Amino acid sequence: MSMTLEALCEIMELDLHPVGVYDAPDPSQFDPIVKLKRCIFDHYDAWQRGETLDIPVGKGGCPGCGYWMTNTETFPSREAFVDFLTSKEGLRARPDLTDAWLDANPPYRPVHGHILIGPIRPEMTKYLKTVTFFVTPDQMSVLMHGAVHHAHPDDLEPIIAPLGSGCGQMLSLFSALERPQSAIGATDIAMRGLLPPDRLTFTMTVPMFDRLLSLDLEHSFLGKPFLKKLRAARSAGH
Repeated sequence: MSMTLEALCEIMELDLHPVGVYDAPDPSQFDPIVKLKRCIFDHYDAWQRGETLDIPVGKGGCPGCGYWMTNTETFPSREAFVDFLTSKEGLRARPDLTDAWLDANPPYRPVHGHILIGPIRPEMTKYLKTVTFFVTPDQMSVLMHGAVHHAHPDDLEPIIAPLGSGCGQMLSLFSALERPQSAIGATDIAMRGLLPPDRLTFTMTVPMFDRLLSLDLEHSFLGKPFLKKLRAARSAGH
């Protein structure tokens, strides 16, 4: 027996709503809409209220968000971008390492005019690119077990932990959105102050999300003793 997203969140005792990243032409289909401030994670509370963030392609936001999520160049040159990441932010030891990292991790190229981040809407699945959960370590472990449940050693690595911007970890740092894969994220120290201190993100492609919801509630690890023992230990204060 497979499950719904609501059933999964209940099993995980997840008190925060997951969000989807959509590439869509009409933001009015996602009302209520909020406009982008600077960092997408400034809208964390809005997501929990059921609101959707609209990121028009080529407009607003921090330079990282514009680059990674909408393929919008905000620096005057590639050299200036590399220098900013290396010297200003200190993210790599040398410019050539930064340059190579950018080559290896291209930005997401939108198909439509808006990137939207907000509640999971089944009626908008055709525009959905990734699903992100905001999780504690215990909840992360549940999702990691789910991500490897159907995986073969020869498959695309089911779980990655790429270092990059928090927004990039939700979309562009996947090499193949059409394949089942998940990523541990919110490890970007520039945005961590906008999340609760005990939360990371676990983002997955739509094929991985479908796999997760296909888990059998009785025969998979979800219905076995280890998870029950973990929940009992937490209830006892351990």
